[in-house]
Amino acid sequence: MAGRWLKYVVSVLFVSLLSNEVFAVAWDDLDDAQRQVLSRYQSQWSSLSNEQQQRLASGAQRWSTMDAESRAAMQKRFSRWQSLSPERQAELSQRFEQFKSLSPEQQQRLRMRMQNFRKLPPEQQRHLRERFRAMSPQQRAQALDRMKDRSATAPYQDHRGDP
Repeated sequence: MAGRWLKYVVSVLFVSLLSNEVFAVAWDDLDDAQRQVLSRYQSQWSSLSNEQQQRLASGAQRWSTMDAESRAAMQKRFSRWQSLSPERQAELSQRFEQFKSLSPEQQQRLRMRMQNFRKLPPEQQRHLRERFRAMSPQQRAQALDRMKDRSATAPYQDHRGDP
């Protein structure tokens, strides 16, 4: 019995170690463009988690395929992100996670609403923001519920002027 238990534990450990290695990215497996983008991580690459290695390798791959205009826009967004307070970064990260948890249809409705909002004149955008901020938490929840109800019945209808 103890022999079986030991074999089981060893096999579970082996499989878990093996599965972790499957997702690791060796520095030498990166292409030249990825290594160039990630050069500052080379000395610590092996100490990064497998997840971090995957994310960095994937990001470097995307970066190396971007045109100059896209890279400049990405650098500008990243600089803006770094200038935010840690609290604001955490808030935005949470909102992004909430967005990712929405269904593709809900995400599309939200994108359309944002596009419609951005088409409004700056003064009207400011007015709507102020109006929304002035609402109590209950009023905000009711307004958001109304928008959800409208989206369910007419997902791409433009409701200008409504918070």
